[in-house]
Amino acid sequence: VSDQKPLGCWSVKHGQIVTCPVVCNFETHEYIAVHDDKVLRIWKNTDINLDKVFKATLSADVYRIHSLPNGGPVVLFKGGGVRTLDVLLEAPQQEIENVVSDEVIRWSEAFMEGQQLVLIFATENDGDFFVYVQKLKMNSLHKYKLEQQELSKPLTFTAYLKDGIITFLCLYSNDSVYKVLIPLQQHSEEEEQILSKSLLLNLSVSGSVLKGTSFVVLDKDHIAVLGSLAASGEESKECLTIWNTKFQTLQTSKELPLGTSGQLWCYEEKFFFTHGKVLTVIMYKCETSSLAAAVGKLKDSQTPDVSSFVNWNTLEDEELVVSFQSQQSAALKSESRMTLRSKRNSVAKVQPDTLSVGQRLLNLKDASTTVFEGELRQLMSKARMPDFQATIGCVVTALINRCKTNPKYYPCTFLLQIVQTRDLSYSLCPDLMAVALEKKDVHLLQICLQRFPDIPEEITYACLKVFLSISEAYLQKVDVNLESVICYIDMESNNEAVKTEIVENGFNAELEQDTWVTKITKQTHRTPDGELCPVGPQKAALLNAVLHSAYSETFLLPHLKNLPAQQAVLFLRYLYYLYVKCSEKINTALPGIRSPTINQIMDWMCLLLDAHFTVMVMLPEAKELLSNLHKFVRAQVRFYSELNKIEGSLRELQRLNHQKDFQTYSIEVLELI
Repeated sequence: VSDQKPLGCWSVKHGQIVTCPVVCNFETHEYIAVHDDKVLRIWKNTDINLDKVFKATLSADVYRIHSLPNGGPVVLFKGGGVRTLDVLLEAPQQEIENVVSDEVIRWSEAFMEGQQLVLIFATENDGDFFVYVQKLKMNSLHKYKLEQQELSKPLTFTAYLKDGIITFLCLYSNDSVYKVLIPLQQHSEEEEQILSKSLLLNLSVSGSVLKGTSFVVLDKDHIAVLGSLAASGEESKECLTIWNTKFQTLQTSKELPLGTSGQLWCYEEKFFFTHGKVLTVIMYKCETSSLAAAVGKLKDSQTPDVSSFVNWNTLEDEELVVSFQSQQSAALKSESRMTLRSKRNSVAKVQPDTLSVGQRLLNLKDASTTVFEGELRQLMSKARMPDFQATIGCVVTALINRCKTNPKYYPCTFLLQIVQTRDLSYSLCPDLMAVALEKKDVHLLQICLQRFPDIPEEITYACLKVFLSISEAYLQKVDVNLESVICYIDMESNNEAVKTEIVENGFNAELEQDTWVTKITKQTHRTPDGELCPVGPQKAALLNAVLHSAYSETFLLPHLKNLPAQQAVLFLRYLYYLYVKCSEKINTALPGIRSPTINQIMDWMCLLLDAHFTVMVMLPEAKELLSNLHKFVRAQVRFYSELNKIEGSLRELQRLNHQKDFQTYSIEVLELI
């Protein structure tokens, strides 16, 4: 998530449907999925095709799989039956009991109580709601009926386990959250006990009512609710809210104008939810609750025992940022997107040396360029771990913000120095490359492509388009790192080509005139047929940086289809040139530092042909290129096919040479059949 890169993608066949969330088996590092209700699939990161991974068809429909770090996966069936994954795999077709009869499961969760795995799930039948608690090791199951609420019903549930008591929370349609306590130790023999509930929180403040869709527990005094907040007569707005249940107050809220899916997850002090088309991750920190903090009257920001919860302020309006007034270093995590800022009214009371990063940057907002850059350099020199990366990210963000507000200001050298000497990532300064693209700062873009591990495919494509569109004359005037091309592209373009002909072993030149007869020159920037590199060394170095950048084919291909046809042909010509250059060497590797590998070249050629094959076929200028590429690949296939034919003989020869004890001199004739 921090690098914003997809690590794996697996698809079921057309017509199949994944019917419950995929989970990870923490013990075996495998993924577990269920499609079409009954078909279980288990695979690892190294697996590519789901059709070839483990498959088991079960005898009953699966509702949900729960996986805990120390408890192993457990499968909950729609009929209420429960099995651990190990037991289920021993006999996939074993009969599964029906526990809930006509009820429908609406929610479930699993916990660990010591070494005991506890499963809780809620069901509904004709408006009545029931809660089941099952302890797997003891094979005990308790059923409860939820006390009915007039004119309202439960929308969603959540729960947590502490000190042998399950705290079961229900979000009702009357905009209220109710609490139910369920002890794990039950001695009653009643088949169905009635659970009484108590009002925990009313989701209304100052005439506004929150229509919640999902909620999570943060600690014993705080919950987060995702929903629509609306005042009377006003249009409702989706927002994420955090409530203090101890003092019945709205702690903070953030409007989400792009909309959400209505789902909210919480894991290791991070919120996860979709905002528009992106997954948003927000860090938070719970501290001891106090009335002063709950009602917003907190004065002393250095008091450690207060809940200075979430501050949505940011140096960039389009980014959600979490900040805490106290214990700021605890909130700063490496490779996060957070910017620290305390309340503005406390800035004047604090000495400059003790100001937070956000406060110091805020004070520099109107400073002169000299003072501004000087303070930023000083800030970077004093940055210490663990907040080092976040501080550098704040510095770059401040520079970019000034570039946005003042179009004439662009500290090219300063930005280049930071990127070259600091361990940055795209997610720490997402607007840096956007501004560099706008300014056509190709050197900075080249360094970013080489050093950033998490560049989105959209930005990679934008860099490629800019590099291909810029003229060679312009590139000769700018500074570009040529270390990736200097060893195989001759920098002197006036040298005359001196051609020599080499016939590779395994082919007859008369029979294979158009295939494996290669011509090389003393000029390193010519291909075997004497063709010059289609781009200059500066543009070649920039394109090499693109070839080295990480990408996901699924996300890059749609952007690559928008590349203009002439640029696509030029890029393919360069890739073909590299491909031929690689094939000249026995180890199929180009010399130099950060030179493209044969796999990178092949992958990009395939991507480009996938994106533009129809256009390439129609373009007259691409016809000869495609023909040459086809012939060259065909020649290589034939050559390696011939090598495969004599592979057995070569191995036998190697074995014989090891067995024989040759004297000082010998001649031996071997016949290859």
